[in-house]
Amino acid sequence: MNIVILAAGTGKRMRSALPKVLHPLAGRPLLAHVIDTARELDPARIVVVVGHGAQAVQQAVAAPDVAFAVQAEQLGTGHAVQQALPLLDPAKPTLVLYGDVPLTRASTLKRLADAAVDGRYGILTVTLDDPTGYGRIVRDAAGYVTRIVEQKDATPDELRIREINTGIVVTPTAQLAMWLGALRNDNAQGEYYLTDVVEHAIEAGFDVVTTQPDEAWETLGVNSKAQLAELERIHQRNIANALLGVGVTVIDPARLDVRGELTCGRDVSIDVNCVFEGKVTLADDVTVGANCVLRDATIGAGTRIEPFTHVEGAQVGARAVLGPYARLRPGAVLGDEAHVGNFVEVKNATLGQGSKANHLTYLGDADIGARVNVGAGTITCNYDGANKHRTVIEDDVFVGSDTQLVAPVRVGRGVTIAAGTTVWKDVPEGALVLNEKTQVARDGYVRPVKKKR
Repeated sequence: MNIVILAAGTGKRMRSALPKVLHPLAGRPLLAHVIDTARELDPARIVVVVGHGAQAVQQAVAAPDVAFAVQAEQLGTGHAVQQALPLLDPAKPTLVLYGDVPLTRASTLKRLADAAVDGRYGILTVTLDDPTGYGRIVRDAAGYVTRIVEQKDATPDELRIREINTGIVVTPTAQLAMWLGALRNDNAQGEYYLTDVVEHAIEAGFDVVTTQPDEAWETLGVNSKAQLAELERIHQRNIANALLGVGVTVIDPARLDVRGELTCGRDVSIDVNCVFEGKVTLADDVTVGANCVLRDATIGAGTRIEPFTHVEGAQVGARAVLGPYARLRPGAVLGDEAHVGNFVEVKNATLGQGSKANHLTYLGDADIGARVNVGAGTITCNYDGANKHRTVIEDDVFVGSDTQLVAPVRVGRGVTIAAGTTVWKDVPEGALVLNEKTQVARDGYVRPVKKKR
């Protein structure tokens, strides 16, 4: 089939310079979700109709399998589909979707397409307790669809109809150009409605069929920030339910945000207010404490992530301990059983098996071996004002508190670095390194007293 996605609207009620279809849902543009769903149907062609902010929209979702048609003036949904006609295969039916309706399931659309085989005209409808604002499905005494009437054009009797038009249709493509050309704009909005095509299909003798989604929220669209927030919660609850279904412990499904792809092993536990962005993998028995942010990260089996920890672009081995209040930046690689504690930052650095940096430390552009103890207040001085340099610390080194390692520098295996030492020269294996200091104690010293004004 052909798939046309309408994405030309201005979205005035969003009160934003960003085109409506580019507002994020779960960290990705609304339109990107619709395109992903379209791809699940294996269409012959995907055509996105753009208008307001056309260049930004095309740049955001450009892909080899996506073509674009431009609706220079927003004259209604029928006019929008008309712009896509030259890009469609007339021998295949066309499914019309909307760039601001992101939660429709592929299974629902397939059911509609299956109902509309052999040249039928298919409409996805839904029955609502409160249909206010939607076009109504008008049927005859036998239950056959006769037309769709918009809210502003409906009579009082028609306004009582609870079955509404979602706007999602499957139509024979060869006849569509003729039907669209016959549309009129003598309605309250002065627009060419795609919904009016159904009357032309009926007049031409085509069967009109309808199907409904399993859930009404599948057809909800976004016209305001409030509606966007509502859909975000629905989407996140669906993700939480899917995680619960495969055995993940989600402490509170209402306080979880997945803005990408989260893959979990067995017996994973996620506490409240955690955010997962990009591609995140949690192996078996991983626990994630409250208020953590993980982005593009791989976490090994049995690792414990304490609250308020941020992990981005990092790989962590098995049985490691992170946080609380730790930060792993891109390029951080932690071995099995490594510990990175409170207020420790690791960037573009490796920490070997069993190594520990438990307090108030910055490790950047460093290669740290196994079983290394890094004392509190230690920093790698990796930047000379123009270039970055690496620090190498070999296995079994003890780094005392308040140490500065001035890169480029190498510390050999088994070295002990005394507290408060600045290391700017390479240190051979097994040595004790310290800066000579003299401690003086003066008897009778009197502290200054603050003068009264």
